[in-house]
Amino acid sequence: MSDALAGFTRSADPNLLIGFETSDDAAVYRISDDIAMINTVDFITPPVDDPYWFGQISAANSISDIYAMGGRPLTALNVVMFPAKHLDIGVLREILRGGHDKVTEAGACLVGGHTIDDEEPKYGLCVNGIVHPDRIITNCGARPGDALILTKPLGSGVLFNAVRSGKMAYQEIERNVLPSLALLNGPAMKAALDFELHACTDITGYGITGHCLEVAQGSRVRIILKYSTLLFYPGALAMYKKGETTGSNKPNRLMTQKKMEIRVAISSHEEESLFDPQTSGGLLLAVPDAQADKLLAALSQAGVKTAVRVGEVVDDSPGVVVV
Repeated sequence: MSDALAGFTRSADPNLLIGFETSDDAAVYRISDDIAMINTVDFITPPVDDPYWFGQISAANSISDIYAMGGRPLTALNVVMFPAKHLDIGVLREILRGGHDKVTEAGACLVGGHTIDDEEPKYGLCVNGIVHPDRIITNCGARPGDALILTKPLGSGVLFNAVRSGKMAYQEIERNVLPSLALLNGPAMKAALDFELHACTDITGYGITGHCLEVAQGSRVRIILKYSTLLFYPGALAMYKKGETTGSNKPNRLMTQKKMEIRVAISSHEEESLFDPQTSGGLLLAVPDAQADKLLAALSQAGVKTAVRVGEVVDDSPGVVVV
């Protein structure tokens, strides 16, 4: 959709520190020497039928963009599309309760929102946060010699579709996947900010390779992604092997194929997992290699037990190489 902005002029306001000209997770506007405002908005369709889980996961997904910029969320506005003629208002209340509980957990204030009638329920948040202007974390700062750490497993996209098609029981993802998706990325970022964090993004709809490519192009580096280190949710690879996929796999592959090379011998279903779209995915953190093990230990101590080192940054033409 970013192509729709082609030709638009970026504001000349010197206080606009990050706008739509990059692929960053949020916009940043300086309001004083010590405070910059972070603005983001995101909403999704229901990944599961349970409205409370839907509200929690969507809110965590929206708030994540504030964390990815190194910031702290302050306020949130509900963004709601709801088929009031077809679903009971109690369903909407449960969605909003899930969002409210997650915003409160993040230490932010839910201050209102906007609702319209629509054929399919959609929910998310417009979130505002703050960060020091000199401490903004972008996806454009990765440096050769950095290690890449990912804080959540991959594969949620295919698992949601597997539940819809009946190939997997809902109870399996409720037990093994949903708690991770509803987990805020705040503790992970708080731990990472104690290190020399060069770049960050959260892994969402473009999948691991798509978001790695954004970092590579923004930072003008090459990313080496080690497939054997990637952590997947239970059943994700098995679902791809059974022929399950998502509507985003093909466009995600097309987006990356000219700038991505696969040098490791993996099966076709393992290759598909590289393009799996995530909902409320983990943070991809770029830190000096010498600090990676200590960061992993700090993340574990902070309760982020699924963080793994997944690759490295090298000085080469922008792109992604899977080894």
